[in-house]
Amino acid sequence: MNVRHTAAWVGVTAAALLATTACGADKAADAADSADMIMAALTRATDRTEEVGSAEVRMTTDLGQGEPIAMEGVYSWGDGFAFDVEMDTEAAQMQTLTDSPTVRTLFVDGVYYYDIDPQPSGPLAGKEWMSIDSSAIFGEEGAQAFSGGGGTSPTASMKGLKYADDVENLGEQTVNGKETTHYRAVVSEKQMGKFKDAYADEGNLFSSMTGGADSVTMEVWVGEDDLPVRMVQEIGATKISMDFDKFGATTEVKAPPAAQTGDLTDEIKAQQPTA
Repeated sequence: MNVRHTAAWVGVTAAALLATTACGADKAADAADSADMIMAALTRATDRTEEVGSAEVRMTTDLGQGEPIAMEGVYSWGDGFAFDVEMDTEAAQMQTLTDSPTVRTLFVDGVYYYDIDPQPSGPLAGKEWMSIDSSAIFGEEGAQAFSGGGGTSPTASMKGLKYADDVENLGEQTVNGKETTHYRAVVSEKQMGKFKDAYADEGNLFSSMTGGADSVTMEVWVGEDDLPVRMVQEIGATKISMDFDKFGATTEVKAPPAAQTGDLTDEIKAQQPTA
């Protein structure tokens, strides 16, 4: 399996994780001095989002390399970050792995799982699921930055927004029929902190596909209930848009049985670009 054929689906599921990632620099004091009202609003939204712990989402990822890829399903961050979504098969270029129009995709304990048709040979022979460890996409150090629940969730992403440079309140807007306040910020490379290895390191697969990133543009539309209605991030050549339809009371996300899973981590790592 060649990276040329796997770039789309690897990139989109990687982006699904990056869209909920905090940045590492703590600029709370500077931000509070310059934009007290924005900081207060984003702090309320961050705390409220953390409380609900999960959400039903719709997401579109544009890697700048073809048709944008649509996903929808459940994100959970109450007890470690996980997701369970359906991804458009054709847009993700996964037709050789399944005849289904969508691919169920999971992220549990740092591993991606794809619901595929059993293959005739190789590591996926007779297997109903394909797994790839996140280290095959972000590199070892980049994957370690995502480990644990504190670094990845919509809550974490809003924390990154409120500590960034150039945070702006762009005013009131109606999104998905809801009244919202639109906030925007640019996170510089120095503020990526421990996540710089995932975003900007040319030696990992995700960064090579997105063209790298020396900054991340982040936007969030916060509703009157202090919960996000939409989040958008631009990371290099990649643009990720996530809409939140319903918060809380979602089903726990679990990994598929090991006996039904074929691991492609080593194969993907063997095709890593040279830094």
